[in-house]
Amino acid sequence: MARKDAAKLIKRSLGINLPAVERRLVAFIKRKVKEAGSEGVVVGLSGGVDSSVVVALCKKALGKINVLGISMPEGGITNPQDVADARDVSNRLGIRFRVIDIMPVVEGIHQNLSDFSVRALLPAANIKPRVRMTILYYYANLLNRLVVGGGNRSELRAGYFTKHGDSAVDLMPLGGLYKTHVKQLAAHFNLPKQIIEKVPSAGLWRGQTDERELGLAYEKLDMIYVGLDLGLEPDSIANAAGVKIEDVNRFIERERRMAHKLSMPEIPKL
Repeated sequence: MARKDAAKLIKRSLGINLPAVERRLVAFIKRKVKEAGSEGVVVGLSGGVDSSVVVALCKKALGKINVLGISMPEGGITNPQDVADARDVSNRLGIRFRVIDIMPVVEGIHQNLSDFSVRALLPAANIKPRVRMTILYYYANLLNRLVVGGGNRSELRAGYFTKHGDSAVDLMPLGGLYKTHVKQLAAHFNLPKQIIEKVPSAGLWRGQTDERELGLAYEKLDMIYVGLDLGLEPDSIANAAGVKIEDVNRFIERERRMAHKLSMPEIPKL
């Protein structure tokens, strides 16, 4: 397939019917909360586009009094603007909001690990999303609510999340949408421009960004995945997305290696 044709096909496939998607996701959240006999939801608010879209959907599905947004910064590490953006979104939507600093808990864990080392960057960083999820489930249990996560399809396919951390949720409404779609939905909801255009970061350490870790911009990554969804050959995808064939193959292999993060624990047949 010619480069122009492949690029047009991929970009066309990245367009979605926003009102229809909104209706389906709102209905999904409403149905799942009712089926669980829950009284609402708890959402971790990072100040980024994914969690902001999720909390907007939850408010539409359940009403503002049934949604609790929690910002969980790490003192000295988290950018204060992220907390301010999370508060701004909560105020705009009229939902309940609170801020809980995870630094004392994280430091307590560090102090009780005899072999803890900051040089073990990723193992140390992954403590943080697991602490955050513990806090979210405390409030979910306390209030008889479900925890709703902000993971999108781009991150799920790339395995770019912490197992038993930000993936440990009851509902993941954005799991079928690529990052490109999430930004489209955010604009559809008239969320603040600074949140939509913010450089994505999991906030694992100071200055950390998602795209630097992934080695590719989400825009390019989404084009790769949509090309694969369409059954295009890797070389056609690379040409259409303007990336190296090695990048396409790297994410094909990465998806295979990270598949375990999306599965229940393996149980042997006896």
